[in-house]
Amino acid sequence: MARNLYPVWAALLLVGLFSSSLAHAQSTTLKPFSAMSSITDGWEPLNFPNIEQHTRYELVTEDGQQVVKATTDGGASGLIARVSVKPGDSLILKWRWKVSNVFDKGNARSKSGDDYPARIYVAFKFQPEKAGFFERAKRKTVEVLFGESLPGNALNYIWANSLPEGTVIANAYTDKTMMVAVNSGREQIGDWVTVQRDIVADYRQAFGEAPPPIVGVAIMSDSDNTSEQATAWYGDLQLEP
Repeated sequence: MARNLYPVWAALLLVGLFSSSLAHAQSTTLKPFSAMSSITDGWEPLNFPNIEQHTRYELVTEDGQQVVKATTDGGASGLIARVSVKPGDSLILKWRWKVSNVFDKGNARSKSGDDYPARIYVAFKFQPEKAGFFERAKRKTVEVLFGESLPGNALNYIWANSLPEGTVIANAYTDKTMMVAVNSGREQIGDWVTVQRDIVADYRQAFGEAPPPIVGVAIMSDSDNTSEQATAWYGDLQLEP
């Protein structure tokens, strides 16, 4: 994803949301896609510098329920919800999704293959007391430019190409983002798959400590590295203690 942008992508992930929504209060829940009146009802576009070709997101009806359909064709963008949630001892993220295909050139272990037909991004509050001088300085520069505090670590729940299900690895660009393969391969292509993850347990496994508050949740289908095509459907995302 975002060929030469990922080194700063984790820091910039929520800038578009913050800069366009300074007057909006953070929510403790995620607006269900099934209850949205428009594609930006509770969620907002997440676009990246220098990537002109965006993924198309639209509300469609599948099996009698409204869902989000994402179509990517060599581009990248997402939909993001700004939240403020303290995970506590356990916090379940539950959703269902479906994909048309996986990417032939997709590879979670390489920068050139860092594309996924479907992914869910969970961003956590930055903890300056645990960061080094250069990390704090870099973030301070971005905050001065954009006028907002930025997120820290992140979990990416992905539909991988060949990475075995259950595998947790660092993103090819930054170890601040950990990739969790919750589905993989072609076996369930075209089927609705329900996924349930304990964010607290996943964060502890990925980063070795309890998670700070969650500040953002995004969905994204991207193909700017592989230049391939895919369609994904996302059902409601739910955060449950």
